[in-house]
Amino acid sequence: METIYLIFVIVLFILAVSDLVVGVSNDAVNFLNSAIGARAGSFKVVMAVAALGVLVGATFSGGMMEIARSGVFNPEMFNFSDIMLIFLAVMIADVILLDTFNTLGLPTSTTVSIIFELLGASVAISLMKITASDSGHTLSEYINSSRALAIISGILISVVIAFTFGALIQYLTRALFSFRYERRLKYLGGVFGGFAITSIVYFILIKGAKDAAFMTPEAYQWITTHGGTILLSSFVGFSIIFQILHSLFKVNILKIIVLTGTFALAMAFAGNDLVNFIGVPLAGYESYKAFVNNPGIDPNLFPMGSLREAIKTPIVFLLAAGVIMVITLYTSRKARSVIKTSVDLSRQDEGQERFGSTPLSRAVVRLSLNVSENLSRFVPEKLKSSLSKQFVQPPHDKNDTDVPAFDMLRAAINLVVASGLIAFGTSLKLPLSTTYVTFMVAMGTSLSDGAWDRESAVYRITGVFSVIGGWFITALSAFLLSFTLAIIFFYGGYVSIFAMIVLAVFLVYRTHVLHHRKEEREESARREVMEINNENILDTCTGNITEILSQTQLEYKRCIDAVSEEDIRSLKKTKKKVEKLSAKAKERKNNVPIIISKLREDASEAGHYYVQALDYLREIIHALNFIVQPAHDHVDNNHKPFTQPQTGELKLLSQHMGKLMTHVSTDIAEKNFNNQEFIISEQQKILGMIDLFRKNEVRRLKKNASSTRNSLLFMNILQESKNLLLFIVNLYKAQRDFVTYHEMRKNVGN
Repeated sequence: METIYLIFVIVLFILAVSDLVVGVSNDAVNFLNSAIGARAGSFKVVMAVAALGVLVGATFSGGMMEIARSGVFNPEMFNFSDIMLIFLAVMIADVILLDTFNTLGLPTSTTVSIIFELLGASVAISLMKITASDSGHTLSEYINSSRALAIISGILISVVIAFTFGALIQYLTRALFSFRYERRLKYLGGVFGGFAITSIVYFILIKGAKDAAFMTPEAYQWITTHGGTILLSSFVGFSIIFQILHSLFKVNILKIIVLTGTFALAMAFAGNDLVNFIGVPLAGYESYKAFVNNPGIDPNLFPMGSLREAIKTPIVFLLAAGVIMVITLYTSRKARSVIKTSVDLSRQDEGQERFGSTPLSRAVVRLSLNVSENLSRFVPEKLKSSLSKQFVQPPHDKNDTDVPAFDMLRAAINLVVASGLIAFGTSLKLPLSTTYVTFMVAMGTSLSDGAWDRESAVYRITGVFSVIGGWFITALSAFLLSFTLAIIFFYGGYVSIFAMIVLAVFLVYRTHVLHHRKEEREESARREVMEINNENILDTCTGNITEILSQTQLEYKRCIDAVSEEDIRSLKKTKKKVEKLSAKAKERKNNVPIIISKLREDASEAGHYYVQALDYLREIIHALNFIVQPAHDHVDNNHKPFTQPQTGELKLLSQHMGKLMTHVSTDIAEKNFNNQEFIISEQQKILGMIDLFRKNEVRRLKKNASSTRNSLLFMNILQESKNLLLFIVNLYKAQRDFVTYHEMRKNVGN
């Protein structure tokens, strides 16, 4: 019996390693986004500073481990076998859930996930025990509801506090320093740097050192007794040092503050969030030690009240976890996807927005504008004018792709405020979500900095709501997933446990593959945009056209064949491929401003032809989509199939359309437009064919030879095929003009 539970403990630690990897991939955004967004240093320097912070912070986690042992449930109400089922369900659910969010590139909360997973699994086992016995116990006796509610309340309150503090402090700082802060740093830089570093010292040393694995009670007592002296000395000392560095040695003190803040936030993250990854396996390990110390006892009868005892976590476990976290920081691609989401939502400049617009975000923006206009009436014009000057951004080259997402001043405020709040929460043993705090601080500072202007506010707010919505989904998903797994394990026994472990491994591998493919597509698209210039814009445009035309030809034929044969599987594949085509065309269209800005002034005509070609390509894909979508819905709804005459006409149309697209694609690829008259004559022939088929369908309708839905779909395919044909020939002519212009420019240059 001991052997199987030893295996379970080993599995818990293996899952802990996996959880550390997927968890850090998500939480890396918390301490890296400010330094990376502001370009405070090279990527290697930022990572080295963060890695050092993680290693140091890992030793601060000892006192937080009780959250996993008794923070959510009352351990004395559960037996050893119950506890192991709970812990296994929690760890498997956590790995699956966090990896899913990483793949989507959304920052979520490892704190919320672990708490609600513990809650879900313990509620499930509690209900099973209550149902199976006549003891008269209630659910409230099993669950530490007051502690759980306090933890959840602390997390929710931290969201409001983080956003408010971030917005307020950033507004005051920007009003004092403005965007042209270099001049004022000459006089106030030392004081600002001293205050920033002293804040970090206060929250990390005074408030966060109590539970460090290396901290003795005597040392901590000395620190707290001399807290005022330490703070005053730090402020005066650092202020003098920073003023000297800035005035005499021209050192960028904001860069020092940002890197120090990155270290502090990484340290706070490791101190606060390490419990989310290894707290449960360590609790399982302590449970197993208590069990083996009582040989011969039945695991189903051995109560786990010992988990309430204070246990000092061995520093070797903490350091090992820190090393794994550091390795993950350097190797995880998913971490960079999550960081990109956070940086994009807080960047100062406009650009391609990841999120769309929703009625809620539009309503919020409209309400904010109305409130702002009404309040501005009560502000004196002189004060309003003076403040507005402080928020005027200096001009920069929009073609420069190496511009930071935001400046060092905002990055410094992000890090100082967030690290302070998190370290303070850690000292109170409140597992504040580092994701919630850092994300909301960043959003608050973005708002105060004017990053959310009327051009981008609606999209940024949609993004924030999407992330916050993801947090609520995290809580619900974590509870339901661990609840379900605990029930499966309770009834399914050992077989179900090992089956779910295998499934979890497969799901993580699968999401890794999907994320890798997504990264490759994004990198390919980014490379295409960056490589376009005056010399290769025609070749790039030609390549895009031939690629999309060949895919359009293939999917059009597949659609006609599939709808004629009622092949729903083929139609589903075609529908997905057309959706991908549409997304790719939309992305290229969205990148037009970047591409046009890179072209020389004398190449504006080339930009015009490029935009025109993209417009026609989008219309071609729209027409194809308006054929595929109704065809898919028709077959999916099991409506009557096409009649034999309808099928024959559609297949004949498909053959002629395919031949025409082949000729057009070949001519464009070879830049040879001598077959223009032939192509136009073929177009007219197909248009006449479409008119004839439409008249035939009208006759069939009059004779009741086809059903209403069949006829509507048939007519729709004819009409969209006509649109497709017109746009293809227009694209052909536009590309002909583009090639002619390019040849003329080349001859003029020679």
